[in-house]
Amino acid sequence: MSLLHVFAGAAALGAILPLSSGPINNNQQAVLNATPTIPEPPKPETIDVIELPLPPVSASRDVGACTAALNPHRTGCIARELTDKFQAGDFTPDGQNVIVTVTFVGAPAVPSPASIYDGVQLILIRTDGTNFSNGDPWKCLTCGVPTKNAKELDPQRDYPHVFRSGDKAIWGHNILDCNGKQLASDACTPDDIHIYPIYWSDGAPRELRIHPDDVHIGWSSFTNGAGQFSYFGRLEFNAHTSGTGPAVPRYDLVDVDLLVDPKGRAFITANGSELKLQPESINIGELRGFSGSGDEILYLGAPTESTNIDLYAVHIETGIVRRLTSHPDYADPIAFSADDQWFVTQDTRASERQMWMSGMRGIPPLIDIVAVAVAASTRNNGKRRFFQPILIDRHGDRGSYYGQQVNGNGEKSDGGIDDPSWNGRADPAFSLDSTCIVYWQAIVTSPACGGINPLPCPASTAQDRREYRVMLARLSDRQPSLPAPVYKVSTRIPWATPFPPGTDVPSLPTLKPGNYTLRGKVSGFAEVSLIGDAVHPEPSSIKRVVANYTDFSDDGDHTINGSEDVELTVLFPNVWNQRLDWYSDIVQTGSSTGSKKTGTRGLQLRIDVMKNILEANGTLTTTINGVAYHQPANST
Repeated sequence: MSLLHVFAGAAALGAILPLSSGPINNNQQAVLNATPTIPEPPKPETIDVIELPLPPVSASRDVGACTAALNPHRTGCIARELTDKFQAGDFTPDGQNVIVTVTFVGAPAVPSPASIYDGVQLILIRTDGTNFSNGDPWKCLTCGVPTKNAKELDPQRDYPHVFRSGDKAIWGHNILDCNGKQLASDACTPDDIHIYPIYWSDGAPRELRIHPDDVHIGWSSFTNGAGQFSYFGRLEFNAHTSGTGPAVPRYDLVDVDLLVDPKGRAFITANGSELKLQPESINIGELRGFSGSGDEILYLGAPTESTNIDLYAVHIETGIVRRLTSHPDYADPIAFSADDQWFVTQDTRASERQMWMSGMRGIPPLIDIVAVAVAASTRNNGKRRFFQPILIDRHGDRGSYYGQQVNGNGEKSDGGIDDPSWNGRADPAFSLDSTCIVYWQAIVTSPACGGINPLPCPASTAQDRREYRVMLARLSDRQPSLPAPVYKVSTRIPWATPFPPGTDVPSLPTLKPGNYTLRGKVSGFAEVSLIGDAVHPEPSSIKRVVANYTDFSDDGDHTINGSEDVELTVLFPNVWNQRLDWYSDIVQTGSSTGSKKTGTRGLQLRIDVMKNILEANGTLTTTINGVAYHQPANST
């Protein structure tokens, strides 16, 4: 099992899409040769947060339950419960609308004109307090699209995203095209819209992200062995299909690169009996998007510090890696501003969800060789997230700067903008002028609360007790800024691996069982035993890591002494179901003092990384500067 790829939780014949609106950067070499300077962290700014309108709720899903009393305009009602089919996306280019996937319920039967407001649909909602010409602050894009215009509609309809051109949107494994008309305009009617499936011959793409050039796209895909790889390719319209795949006009993923450097190194390498950390290595666990100009790929990477899951950026041409987040808590969904100066991430740092495990800085990621999947999965409790949106400048966390909580100026009252019972979901987004952020939240619901769970279930204060809401944050101190010039992508990514159809994913180099030494860059060393698993399908796989630290320091600020011993058991046949037997006894001195200790019986922790429900016996407590962080209770 690879340390680097277990982060599941944890687009006329032959034509390509036109380039996006906005300039293409044709003077890129000067940018590549520039020496980056890291400024002082920014000061907090004024952020005003409001809730955006959605269609009215119908408590019943029965036919005809969405009556004129609920919606006098007869433009549909949506479900009260959060389903997997609700998701807010990003803005139209003018910033006046946000694209959202909703589930309409209670529509009247055919032939009522309102019968089209049924099932999973894609809508736009206003951000400026105005209405569309139908009198509502929302407009359904896909309701009433003729069947002939949406052949082979793929059921995967997540992560909606408006192209910068404004006339197209990606909708899961589909592309919605309004024939050159702006999606938000009255000219874009259901008869103008065509919905085309996206096809890739080599697997099932997931969480697709459009590059700012509106032509290229990135995605991730699971392997059969509890792993995942990420890819980059180009959308090509295929009007006359043949062979495999949907036999309808579609968008094919072509000129695909596997985002693995064939000449690169893993984050942890061995030279004889010496281990080395390689922070400059490209190790993409899961692709999360692109920088505002598109010159960098954003991703979850192999941890730099033990059990600290962070976001990174790698330059598309040079392969230079930047660590964007370093706070010990978990960061994941991310969006860059179009001017390339800021990013917003959904992060658990406001809830301190992960501090019991990852709160001690400066420990190298040795136990992560076996623990990374579990460490990436305890951030959730089933469907509940513990995210809040964090605004950070483009240079990322540094020193004592950990960004600004976008919704942090409330009073934590019930239903307030910072009510901890309302948790952020993927993905946040910036308006094209970089003055607004949109994000969506879901309230905690059973079984993550109530019943045998010690956390009582809160009452939703959203309209008709809806379990989800869309929030708009205005960065009130800012003036609109122009998007950065869009990076012109080469035909191939120089450091990646070409991945033509039919190619098998490579076997990555792995560490071998044995005894090693990792020397601190400043002081000390760690004696490390990597113990194999004779019954694992891969004989060289590592089952257990034992690390003993003596005055170990990589940064001169944190010195580590003590030991950790973690053993992984994969509960076959479900490769995602994993158990850790964990023993820690670590003391930290230096700029921070603390300890990381398990109880006398250690910690036995089990989690299915596809379900994210923690089951633990024993304890692990991390104490930093006198503050103790305890693990969550089971199922909370």
